[in-house]
Amino acid sequence: MNKVILMGRLTRNPDVRYAQRNNSQESTCIARYTLAVNRRFHREGEQDADFINCVAFGRQGEFAEKYLKQGTKIVIAGRIQTGSYTNRDGVKVYTTDVVVEE
Repeated sequence: MNKVILMGRLTRNPDVRYAQRNNSQESTCIARYTLAVNRRFHREGEQDADFINCVAFGRQGEFAEKYLKQGTKIVIAGRIQTGSYTNRDGVKVYTTDVVVEE
């Protein structure tokens, strides 16, 4: 089972764009944002938060566009998704995102 629940604050306003579906007039909303999730315990000299990249599609993306802004505290549920791509310099970059489901 791949399930994650996070509570944190948005570090910036969501980055929202719309993408065309395959050979269709419909477009899908895609919202990307980063959550700052506080750690329960921290050692001296360590950062107090983890910064988690999130992506929301469709209705969840439209909700983010309409209601979320920098500093908003939210709870999300979703799944972890990993991926990779080759950047302009030819270096392979690995990514980890939380795909928002609720």
